[in-house]
Amino acid sequence: MIKFTYRFAVLICFLSGIAISAQEKKQLPGISSILQNIIPGTKNDSWILVHKSYGKDNIIKLSGAKKDYESQSSGFNIGIADEDAFYYIVDFSKANPEYITDLTALRKFVGKVDNIYDAAVFATTEGYIIDEEFRDLAANYHQDTANYYLDLGKLTSTECPYQKKHFTLTIPKSGETIINVKENGSYIDLYNKKCTNNPRLLKLEKKEEPKDEPKKSNKSAKRR
Repeated sequence: MIKFTYRFAVLICFLSGIAISAQEKKQLPGISSILQNIIPGTKNDSWILVHKSYGKDNIIKLSGAKKDYESQSSGFNIGIADEDAFYYIVDFSKANPEYITDLTALRKFVGKVDNIYDAAVFATTEGYIIDEEFRDLAANYHQDTANYYLDLGKLTSTECPYQKKHFTLTIPKSGETIINVKENGSYIDLYNKKCTNNPRLLKLEKKEEPKDEPKKSNKSAKRR
């Protein structure tokens, strides 16, 4: 009886450890790693992922035999947008290559959520961003047996100040939807020189009122 109780207690501790580990938050990897690990929605063993930076193509994922393709002049970003760099995918599964250059096409290419990388990409097609500069707030996740829970950012104001908030998204495994969104508040306010409500600018423009100078006594007045 004692031996059975001991084994039962060990089993409970083991299962509790698994549950706690599953709930532990983990940081998402870099953007390139996320895109390299997506699983296409349809069976596809022939596609490449290209990162174009300053006009140069860099193939960072090659699935299947390398084939000829045309370099693209535009693409997508799932993190903080960079004017001089973007990604695109070339899909060789059909007779002619298809180019995935925007988030709408990327969402269709990924299809249902098969892993955390698919979930992260799916969330970005809904307007959220993987903010690598603030990983603890807007680039991490945890999971349980049913769902992925992603903490991601979002640009919520395009007027001064340009504000970013972070959210916790619940995305079911093998699903294609966000079933819950929890707002966690703003984590950064971005001002620039054109923002008239920039606190630093207002502080510089504020001038001290001139003090009245004391009146000078007329000592040179003649005595009568």
